[in-house]
Amino acid sequence: MGSGASLEAQAATGDRAAFSALMTATKGDLHRFVRRYIGDDEEAYDVVQETYASAWLAIRRYDPGRSFPTWLRSIAVNKCRDWGRKRTVRRVVRGVMGLDAPEALAVGDGAATPEDHLEDGRRRVALDRAIADLPDALKAPLLLTALEGRSHAEVALIVGATPKAVETRVARARVKLAAALRGL
Repeated sequence: MGSGASLEAQAATGDRAAFSALMTATKGDLHRFVRRYIGDDEEAYDVVQETYASAWLAIRRYDPGRSFPTWLRSIAVNKCRDWGRKRTVRRVVRGVMGLDAPEALAVGDGAATPEDHLEDGRRRVALDRAIADLPDALKAPLLLTALEGRSHAEVALIVGATPKAVETRVARARVKLAAALRGL
């Protein structure tokens, strides 16, 4: 690794050691984000690996002037959405749900895939499931602002929306979570 350039700049030139150092620095936060997004720890590990693989393949298009964690989160959000669509397709193929189920009908338009009904009364499990059940458009802004402390402006860059839209989505997500957790 060169001594003058940042890790991000070095990674953007294809420096594997710099990219590896960035992976090490971001993997814990990224895994927590993905696990919360999809609600499954083992699947989250796979999605994180896919995120890093995609990031490496696209590293020469990365702008070192942009925050690496922000760029990585935008890739992770897309991977989580892909995972949700694939999960719905697998459930249809296995016969767990019919082709006329709302989740099956929503596969083509990128809508969220709701998790099974809450089975466990413990608050953390219920919260993870409720978050996993949120539509993608609400889930990512909520997780990025409430759990990672990112600003509405930064989240807007990640999800491709305006800061005001992010604010509205976070508020809607909180209302949906409150309704889902009512009575626990």
